[in-house]
Amino acid sequence: MAQYASSAEPTATEPTATEPTATEPVPLNDGTLPRHAGRVQVPSYDRSALVPSVVHVSVGGFTRAHQLVYLDELAERGETGWGVVGVGLHTPQMRDALAPQDNLFTVVERDAAGEHARVVGSMVDYVFAPDDPARVLDLLADERTRVVTMTVTGSAYRIDPQTGAFTPDEEALADLEHPDRPSSVFGHLVEGLDRRRRAGLPPFTVLSCDNMQSNGEAARTAVVGFARLRDEVLARWIADHVSFPSSMVDRITPATSPEERDEIASRLGVDDRWPVVTEPWSQWVVEDAFCNGRPPLETVGVRMVTDVARFELMKTRLLNAGHVVLGFLGQVAGLRTTDEAVADPAVHDYLSALMGAEIIPLLPGPDGVDLAEYRAALLQRFANPAISDQLSRLSRRGSQKMPDFVLPSLHQALAEGRPHALLTLAVAGWARYLQGVDETGRPLEVQDARAGRLQELARAGGTDPRPLLSERTLFGDLADDEGFVARLQSALEQLTRDGVRATLATHVATEPTPAACTDTAEQLPA
Repeated sequence: MAQYASSAEPTATEPTATEPTATEPVPLNDGTLPRHAGRVQVPSYDRSALVPSVVHVSVGGFTRAHQLVYLDELAERGETGWGVVGVGLHTPQMRDALAPQDNLFTVVERDAAGEHARVVGSMVDYVFAPDDPARVLDLLADERTRVVTMTVTGSAYRIDPQTGAFTPDEEALADLEHPDRPSSVFGHLVEGLDRRRRAGLPPFTVLSCDNMQSNGEAARTAVVGFARLRDEVLARWIADHVSFPSSMVDRITPATSPEERDEIASRLGVDDRWPVVTEPWSQWVVEDAFCNGRPPLETVGVRMVTDVARFELMKTRLLNAGHVVLGFLGQVAGLRTTDEAVADPAVHDYLSALMGAEIIPLLPGPDGVDLAEYRAALLQRFANPAISDQLSRLSRRGSQKMPDFVLPSLHQALAEGRPHALLTLAVAGWARYLQGVDETGRPLEVQDARAGRLQELARAGGTDPRPLLSERTLFGDLADDEGFVARLQSALEQLTRDGVRATLATHVATEPTPAACTDTAEQLPA
């Protein structure tokens, strides 16, 4: 996998140009692997030798393009002690896709230079919990299970943003009533850990791979918090014995469309019910704090560190914030995909200046990482025409993403008296997007749990941001800063009057160029 040069070594074949050809599709399963070997990379190891020592909760496209590829690479190098059992909690689609394929799937890495396809074999089984709830608990209590990983999205952790405490939802409350029949992720984890405790077995490590800062601490808060509502003694045992390392994960992986699935089947001859299309770049930084052994991930390009915080901050403030800003402003401008947006000179120059002039100077650079080079790599990745991520996907859950990815930089810049005009414009872009139409009057679908309330406020305010800023759970005390409110209103008025492109160009012209901030960023302490 192609990676940022200073963060890890490559761990997979680079994409190579592939001439489109048509071939008769062959179903993917263990028995047909020899027939696929001539066209795609297939597992060369004995899958039956894989030890099911990792359980992953909520297997999606990203997990299959990221974590399972790293573990597949380990197996290719003879490390067969880290097979994965996938667990689904709520929807059966992944079960239905993987079961006929013996849990095999295809990962296609694409960029402008070509593609590389491989069949991944590191997942040895998949269990849909509603089909067999006892089996999931047996897996978690199995002595062979040493690590449980998860990608359940940040909202599933149920952590109150004001108190920082775990707040159970109805599903979790039901699990507390019937702990032996859980349905929530944390109900399963706590019951599995309790069974191990009672059996005198060591616990498993809980490794969050969710796209959020301090995901290890969030996992600890949720698991211990749930356990404390059930049994204080159990909660103390978990707090004392279970490890919750943080991790930073990075690989742009859009949802695979039916058209892409059909195209892969026709051209590569692999009849895969749910292949994954992703970029060559992949990065995984993991806190080296496991309680029951761990896979030798460093041998396949994973960076094992004592503290993930700076890597998390770099990724969330630059990549994730960049995606969010592209999604909102790009859609208002009538653009639809990341590559289309970054190819627009006004959008490209704004995004480059936003990262270089206003965000990078706020970041403590991770050891061995040149933030200016990282920014350049991000712009190149966003421009990848072979991925062409949908801006509508990047704009989902804005009420969660803005406070996590964009607003922290704005709050910090205001507190430190640093430039923030481009960050202010990003907030104006979200307010304009929430009005629900682009510049041509075409409707925009706002996919957000709080869409009704936020759109009502954005439309009521028009070019006045005060109604929207009144949502203090999102914006904090920004409404109290009269100078900021005036600048935000001015940006919103300009977006409405002049359009996205002209407004971006005007703001970039009055800001320091990214190059002017490069030396500052590189001199930050490692």
